[in-house]
Amino acid sequence: MFKKILIANRGEIAVRVIRACRELGITSVAVFSDVDRASLHVRKADEAYHIGPPAAAESYLNISKILGVAKLSGADAIHPGYGFLAENAEFAQACDEAGVKFIGPTAASMEMMGSKTRARQEMEKAGVPLVPGTSHGLESAEHAEEVAATIGYPVMLKAAAGGGGKGMRLVHSREELKSALEGAQSEALRSFGDGEIYIEKAIVNPRHIEMQVLADEHGNTVYLGERECSIQRRHQKVLEESPSPIVGPEMRQRMGEIAVRVAQAAKYTNAGTVEFLVDQEKNFYFLEMNTRLQVEHPVTELITGLDLVHLQIRIASGEKLPFTQEDVRIRGHAIECRIYAEDPDNNYFPSPGTITLLLAPSGPGIRRDSGMYEGWKVPIEYDPLLAKLIGYGTDRPQAISRLVRALNEYFVGGIKTNISLFRRILGDADFEAGRFDTGYLDRLLKTKPPEVKEDADVAAIAAGLFTVLEPAPAAANGRCSASGTTNASAASGWRKAARTEALR
Repeated sequence: MFKKILIANRGEIAVRVIRACRELGITSVAVFSDVDRASLHVRKADEAYHIGPPAAAESYLNISKILGVAKLSGADAIHPGYGFLAENAEFAQACDEAGVKFIGPTAASMEMMGSKTRARQEMEKAGVPLVPGTSHGLESAEHAEEVAATIGYPVMLKAAAGGGGKGMRLVHSREELKSALEGAQSEALRSFGDGEIYIEKAIVNPRHIEMQVLADEHGNTVYLGERECSIQRRHQKVLEESPSPIVGPEMRQRMGEIAVRVAQAAKYTNAGTVEFLVDQEKNFYFLEMNTRLQVEHPVTELITGLDLVHLQIRIASGEKLPFTQEDVRIRGHAIECRIYAEDPDNNYFPSPGTITLLLAPSGPGIRRDSGMYEGWKVPIEYDPLLAKLIGYGTDRPQAISRLVRALNEYFVGGIKTNISLFRRILGDADFEAGRFDTGYLDRLLKTKPPEVKEDADVAAIAAGLFTVLEPAPAAANGRCSASGTTNASAASGWRKAARTEALR
């Protein structure tokens, strides 16, 4: 087992890995940029090292700086989390050359699956079902027109090196194709430094379902069940759940066995995710493989009882998987909401600033993976993900009801968050019935939100908090609290708020 692990990341995922290290008796090392000096992952780690200015290219994406810290601190392994360098084959190779274990797949596996076109080529050889389209980059607009005429419109243009919806265009007709291709190539080049674009048949109203796989370094590979990831905004996942409302035991087994075939074809080790598009007849097609731990991994942990970060570390240290496929059991249902610092009333624009008040939910069936705390200043330089709120129940209705209750307990003051969006989703009849696809959320957001009735208890609590937290003039008689508010005025404020609510 490793003695010291450097976490080459920040925010909630860095905190998550630090906690796993502590449980395994491993010393944790954090890295931080100028604006992250007071971040939670820095406060939680056993050791922390400064790696540069706020710009990611000069800090969290700087391979030489991170490896320099690994050498200075004596770390014998690096966990990349997700994002930043997590799927960077050059980084994985550099770790290997520096004698530091990269907790993830090999650079060769990462390179194979990192290119969508190369991955399609390898999956064709392995007999994996693919969406009709090209397995090589388009040579010209004329080439695109020929392929589109063969597979039929609508078609989807995709960046070979892409992700997160960058370099992606839905095209409904030949007239749109040339300009869409030029736009996709330009965006892909800006985002990934690679303008290669390929084309696929667009699946109408698809669902996006992924399968978690684990593979040790001794040839053992298992699947841990699927995650439903169809609730997306602008091709970005917002809410995930497991199991999927439409996947039964037989479909799960078929999808899982193909996911294992994908991993074995890539000679994959450690934790990975195979993503599929599912059409309205429940036919599924390989989409891509994410060669890292996913943001949504907690829902799989809750329904299987397995700790994926523990297993990542153990696999990287050379241990065999401690169970077989027959040992994997799925129990209950879990749903995850990604809590972002963004303003729902301003087109979900990022909302940096200082968190002035934080009321965190808890109770039966609730898990919260968070990278924030009261008084912390949320920086604008990075992804605005603050926390993940996960509800677990014996079945889907219980998971939903627990999550709704927890969302109503959640309050983040000083900045805007998307908490209200999840209340709306979870209260929607189509979501409750499992009737949705990847276009569901965009359609929902175009409709007028329902009227929100103020809860009397919430109003009373809010009024009381305002009274206690708002500085008041010192009374002639009565002792002042540390905040400068008199005990007498605070108490009378609570009583006044309660009387007001009682009279309504």
